[in-house]
Amino acid sequence: MTTTLVRPDFAAIKQRQQATWAAGDYAVIGTTLQIVGERLCEAVDVMAGERVLDVAAGNGNATLAAARRFGRVTSTDYVAALLKRGEERAVADRLDVAFQQADAEALPFENGSFDVALSTFGVMFAPDQDRAAAELSRVVRRGGRIGLANWTPESFIGQLFKTLGRHVPPPQGLKSPALWGTESRLAELFPGHRIEASRQVFNFRYRSAHHWLDVFRTYYGPTNRAFAALDSDKQVALEMDIIELLDQANRGSEDTLIVPSEYLEAVITKA
Repeated sequence: MTTTLVRPDFAAIKQRQQATWAAGDYAVIGTTLQIVGERLCEAVDVMAGERVLDVAAGNGNATLAAARRFGRVTSTDYVAALLKRGEERAVADRLDVAFQQADAEALPFENGSFDVALSTFGVMFAPDQDRAAAELSRVVRRGGRIGLANWTPESFIGQLFKTLGRHVPPPQGLKSPALWGTESRLAELFPGHRIEASRQVFNFRYRSAHHWLDVFRTYYGPTNRAFAALDSDKQVALEMDIIELLDQANRGSEDTLIVPSEYLEAVITKA
């Protein structure tokens, strides 16, 4: 019996993804993750004057962190509204940053244009993983660094996406974004590069499981769109599954929610 591999329609998937990330307001979630951008810029050792590219930057956590270290930062995302939120933050903090709408799989920059490329929970969602990784490598000079923060498959967010996938199946043939959170997949995506990776933890801190769900259902594109795709009965079932996941992961108390989510922090040096 022969198994036929289905090649995903990356263009169609990307179009739907763009609409997904434009839904809600990811910036409400993104600002809570700022510490990850700060940690990543320390790990990758951003130096003053270096040319830094933030890919799939969202509302600019790594962008702002690099700019605070006096890097010459270009912030990119394919959702213009998110770039606008990043620009507002940069203006408020009086940071000099260039903002440019761009697709992570087709970056509009010359080979070796940057000393450092960064992405926090961004490029991992590109549908064509190999192409996105190749673009990151291409735009960084030889000896430059690529700094990534990616949710691991075992993390709370990794489990959340599995839960969403049980209710709203992802496109057939598409690789899980959480593979970017494994050393083995990074070795495949960046062959010949030196990879240093360590597992870190981000703590989601909310008033309760229901508070977390309300925020993510309203503002986080993937959760927002998953609920929108279901009828009322199926929405209740998804809500119950997410609340159960949150309750199991909660290390807080009845009065507060603290949910640790593991991510892989990687510094990749271009050979």
